[in-house]
Amino acid sequence: MLTYFKDQKQAMIDEIIEFVRYETPSRVKVAVDALGAVMAEKFQQLGAQVTRFEQNEVGDLLWAKWNTDAPGKPILFLVHIDTVWDIGTLEDFPVRIEDGLLYGPGAVDMKGGIVVMLTALRGLIAQAQLPNRPIQVLVNTDEEIGSRHSQGLIQDIARNAALVLVMEPGTPEGALKTWRKGIATYRVHVEGRAAHAGNTPEQGINAIVELSQQILKLHALNDLKYGTSVSTTLIEGGSAGNVIPAKASAYLDTRFMHLNAMERIANEVMNLYPFTPGANVWAEKVHHRPPMEHNALMRETFERAKAIAQAHDITLREEGSGGGSDGNFTAAMGIPTLDGLGPQGDGLHARHEQVVISSLATRAALIAALLQNW
Repeated sequence: MLTYFKDQKQAMIDEIIEFVRYETPSRVKVAVDALGAVMAEKFQQLGAQVTRFEQNEVGDLLWAKWNTDAPGKPILFLVHIDTVWDIGTLEDFPVRIEDGLLYGPGAVDMKGGIVVMLTALRGLIAQAQLPNRPIQVLVNTDEEIGSRHSQGLIQDIARNAALVLVMEPGTPEGALKTWRKGIATYRVHVEGRAAHAGNTPEQGINAIVELSQQILKLHALNDLKYGTSVSTTLIEGGSAGNVIPAKASAYLDTRFMHLNAMERIANEVMNLYPFTPGANVWAEKVHHRPPMEHNALMRETFERAKAIAQAHDITLREEGSGGGSDGNFTAAMGIPTLDGLGPQGDGLHARHEQVVISSLATRAALIAALLQNW
């Protein structure tokens, strides 16, 4: 199997380059839909039934299905075609191949992972070895901005899955990701009272001072040893240099390894009480992804995948990530989930984003083996 996919190396390189040349920033719907149309056609060429879920603000979501009448629960792939890169990035960050690495915006996150998946499916179909069970792919278009439009559909479709395979990139060393931190973001608002800073400062209620005290209180919730971080990342406030500020706000990024930490932090943030008499303080949750916990189910799922890989002379290792993925949603639902199945690479969201070309065949063989043996 590995030999077969090594022979597909150039085809995989060409397809990654094809996809990368479609610039697909999450909020530019027309650009994301252009690649979505290409994806739908590729799925149909492989015999899939494709359903499109139209969206108003982001690219349309796609659901491709094979063997819809076959017995058993489906194996579900989660992929996303949106990237963090703006239109025009290719002008000064063009695709290039150098020293066994393929560079380009979105190459590893996650257009390389999509190509690995497509190549594995093509290989099994071409050799009449696609297993007789339902196989599905859900194409997300807003993962890089939190999957706020797609989360409900991801959870609805994944609910019946036997296994979810997330084609996010592996670590720079090629390990799978068997834990990911959860993330919850908030806006903290303070309303005070304006006054002239020179004539009547005592009549004002300084929203910035109140917000500063709240930030220090929230900062004390950090527990980095156990993976909990509470970070104030943006602040706004005031109206003029000679006015006691009546309003101020802060953006809060919180991350955690475990659900109980998420709940504890949420309780603290959503129940803030003012330090300054007369001030009004409140918080709103902007977005959240639950943690992908390294629990018994995750350990069992990885060990089963590791055994399948070893039978095909492929070595699997595991690590984790401080960032989230759509796999956070499915793992938190108690569905067996494997993440980081895309190619080895580095430079996610950075100007040295790269795919290790030699890892493409190995990952395609791994995907094929998982489909055949799960």
